[in-house]
Amino acid sequence: MASINYKHLHYFWVVAKAGSIARASEQLHVTPQTISGQLSLFEDIQGEALFEKSGRNLELTEAGRLVLAYAEEIFSLGQELEQLLQHHPTERTVQLRVGVSDAVAKAVAYKLLAPALSLPQTLKIHCREGKLDDLLAELARHKLDIVITDTPMPPSAKVRGFNHPLGECGLSFFATKALRAAYPQSFPACLDGAPVLLPGEDSALRSRILHWFELQGVRPRIAGEFDDSALMSAFGEAGVGFFAKPSAIADMVMRQYDLELVGSTEDITEQFFAISVQRKITHPAVLAISQATPLTMTNSKQKKLRTKK
Repeated sequence: MASINYKHLHYFWVVAKAGSIARASEQLHVTPQTISGQLSLFEDIQGEALFEKSGRNLELTEAGRLVLAYAEEIFSLGQELEQLLQHHPTERTVQLRVGVSDAVAKAVAYKLLAPALSLPQTLKIHCREGKLDDLLAELARHKLDIVITDTPMPPSAKVRGFNHPLGECGLSFFATKALRAAYPQSFPACLDGAPVLLPGEDSALRSRILHWFELQGVRPRIAGEFDDSALMSAFGEAGVGFFAKPSAIADMVMRQYDLELVGSTEDITEQFFAISVQRKITHPAVLAISQATPLTMTNSKQKKLRTKK
């Protein structure tokens, strides 16, 4: 294969971002015919179509999305170099593109990513939240460096990736003062017949919570199911039901939402993983995250069950 012509790559990059040759022509101050000819030549050299027509616009093919991911990084680095030469800063900014599964609590995501903030280099984080399948697809296209999730990469995933355990912690249950007063029994008996909020079916935690209810002999009333952990917290703050969060962020949950800690258990644990396309991590920010002290319970494991009466 011939060496990449970066002028062709730049034309491709601008067209991909603009969505059409006409808009790219205006930005580049080059005739549409010139851009079209250069794109055709670039596709011929690469041996694959990078665009397909969609009405008056162009959409990227699978190959085009892969090329765009690399082009974004190449020209982002070029812009960064230009700024370096203009302003002469002493260090380079490290870019971290991370996807966070919507099943992971926002505060937990911050705790897991926090070690990267201690790097000596200046760090710029690009965070994207979404469904795990969508984030893994972005990872496969090299648009993300890592994905933070509460479950290992499923065997059915069509992505060659590697799981890096980040730790685990028990669960704590919370409720408003009014809701807790309406169910004054000790924990976990207070959950019997009480309204509870659960993670959605995509969460690995949901089945473990339901199984734990059975073991404790309690039958709560399922008042809501949520794919997004922040939305579940908002409903919990409104008093719709009892709900569980990782014990590692219990203090933050009580402060932020003005809630009571009903009780905690380590019989249910939530695990967290970083998924990357590399077995051996080389990205400095991802390395800092993966090598940090694993996430654990806020308090030491003195008891299997802590109660609030």
